[in-house]
Amino acid sequence: MSKLAVALGVARGTVQNRLDRLIETGTLLGFTVRVREDHDASAVHAVMMIEVAGKSTTQVILQLRGLPEVHTLHTTNGSWDLVANIRAGNLAEFDCVLRQVRMIQGVANSETSLLLRCV
Repeated sequence: MSKLAVALGVARGTVQNRLDRLIETGTLLGFTVRVREDHDASAVHAVMMIEVAGKSTTQVILQLRGLPEVHTLHTTNGSWDLVANIRAGNLAEFDCVLRQVRMIQGVANSETSLLLRCV
């Protein structure tokens, strides 16, 4: 908080109050640690296309944003409604994330592609 306050030129209490408000309103869902992509060669990276049933897109987005392994989430056009960039520590964790996503009420279908290497 102190470093943020210095960087923003405001009091530490101001930063804390604003952060508390963002959490209370649901703007911030949680916190996570981000590491360099090349930090762990055993990490699993994937792109998941998601089809949402009916008008449950907002609820599905809220659920997906609560999963720390969902690195980014995008709305899209075409056959799929959402595209998620997933990062997991290993295949077992990745399998758990797939199961969690598929269990979200409103997720009608999904297709996932593992990202093998950057070329």
